[in-house]
Amino acid sequence: MNPEITQLLDRSRSSWSVPAEPRSLQARIWPTNGSTPAPVVVLSHGTGGAGEDLDWLAKPLNDAGFLVASVDHPGNSYNDEYLVEGFTFAWERARDITLLIDHLVDERDIDIRRIGAAGFSFGGYTVTAVLGGKIDGHIMDAMFQGHIPAPDVPEFPDLIKTLRSKYSDAELTSLVESGARSMTDTRVRAGILLAPAIGRLLIPESLQHISAPVLVRWGDADDNTPPEDNALLYRDLIPHAHGESLGSDIGHYVFLGDREDPTGVRSRVAAEAVTFFTSNL
Repeated sequence: MNPEITQLLDRSRSSWSVPAEPRSLQARIWPTNGSTPAPVVVLSHGTGGAGEDLDWLAKPLNDAGFLVASVDHPGNSYNDEYLVEGFTFAWERARDITLLIDHLVDERDIDIRRIGAAGFSFGGYTVTAVLGGKIDGHIMDAMFQGHIPAPDVPEFPDLIKTLRSKYSDAELTSLVESGARSMTDTRVRAGILLAPAIGRLLIPESLQHISAPVLVRWGDADDNTPPEDNALLYRDLIPHAHGESLGSDIGHYVFLGDREDPTGVRSRVAAEAVTFFTSNL
């Protein structure tokens, strides 16, 4: 079964490129081929990516009876224009996932007691945010103000310089205060984090308060989101997290569907995801 493509509008948020218009998101929805109301898994792509990057994960889950849906996060997707807000205002991604779930509740026959989420890289953070992980506003604000270095983002060089040319210090502080609030969506009951990012930008105590089961997978050769600052941190702080390296030679981008995967990492992870969500939803 192929996914259906639909546009979602969030009238509570403005478009970054056209502020007079509402925020618009493209969603990919794989309708369930099993019984209804259907269990659901929502997916969040990595920095600069798109929903189809995780089709390798969506299809096996869909074949197992899940309704699977993903969004292209505005300003942070190659299906959209790259905007500095999409790469820095991380918390807006969690709100995108909540909008997607709202749409599924309104338009599809789903089991609201059985909703899970999976994400890659920046999407791993996104899943954590809807489970209860919170941005550390002091660290984020210091990064935006240029007091501490920002993580290197290959898809958007000069990230902080561009951000500071567009927003005043006071505006950035206000935005961070809003983004540091909880983005928890209690409808999400379990999560998978694939090479998750920005671990050091989160409040450790917020991770310790996550009660959902979480599966964490990464590669030891990942130099984009080094495991010691990201995957291992998520695994060690989230109480019901189980984490495992996929190998000493596995890098970051193996989780993208258009890359070579000679060791079969993606098929292994997809099988684990089916088992994990079947057991925990």
